[in-house]
Amino acid sequence: MLLRFMENKYKLHILFFLCTVLMFISCESQKQKFISPPGYNFSSPKKYEMPDLLREISGIAFNQGNNDILYAEEDENGKVFHLKLGENQILVTHFAKKGDFEDIAISDNYVVMLRSDGVLFTFPFSETAKKEADHVKVFDHILPAGEYEGISAIDSSGIIYVLCKHCDEEKTRKWGGGSTIQLDAAGNLHFSGSFEISIKEIDAMSGSGKIKFHPSALSRNPNTKEWYILSSVNKLLVIANENWTIKSVYPLDPSLFNQPEGIAFDRQQNLYISNERGQTWSATVLVFAFQKK
Repeated sequence: MLLRFMENKYKLHILFFLCTVLMFISCESQKQKFISPPGYNFSSPKKYEMPDLLREISGIAFNQGNNDILYAEEDENGKVFHLKLGENQILVTHFAKKGDFEDIAISDNYVVMLRSDGVLFTFPFSETAKKEADHVKVFDHILPAGEYEGISAIDSSGIIYVLCKHCDEEKTRKWGGGSTIQLDAAGNLHFSGSFEISIKEIDAMSGSGKIKFHPSALSRNPNTKEWYILSSVNKLLVIANENWTIKSVYPLDPSLFNQPEGIAFDRQQNLYISNERGQTWSATVLVFAFQKK
């Protein structure tokens, strides 16, 4: 009788232990679930590994939303790379000496390049067909002092949006935002205004308490007109409306978004996100096909 009691007690302990383990696994699994923004499935992208030439890829763009050629830049050199995803051939256009270049935009037949210190470069888009860009213009002191990583253009409007990663305003208040730049027909840039992003709204929606939001890239959805803002440091995708009001915040799965530094949409609303190479992963471009309802 005693032996049977001990056996039953042992079985109960085993059952309790197994239930506890299963509950823990279930909880952990729930913690690891990452929600995708409407129209996209972030769990199953088409992945393109970048060659060593683009190991430091940190900005991507399309010309007028045409996805036949992806234009990219990397941190270390003043070069624009153009490639067709899935093919090995990469063409290169040199436009400046070495520097910490962070992003690229194409607008109104011009390429606009952003250096991390806020210096901007422009040259005619037609010169991407050459190995050397001949008509490069450099614009210093247009942007407020700070560190910059994100730039984006809206089609052929000539309006350029630049997001600040670290700016002087952070010293006095919790701030996020950037500047608007106007590109004219001669390839010149002119400061035209500024905008702000509510960090408090990002705090509230992310559920992670107070954060220091440091955006690394931005792009506007051509259909919804919403801004998709990446933060590599925070592993977040923030979506804002046309007026920069925060609509939603999505934590990113670090197993896919190792170091997300570039973002772009094509004309069909497909979403492209690039990751720089790390110690244990290759540089990648992830493609998320737009899924119609």
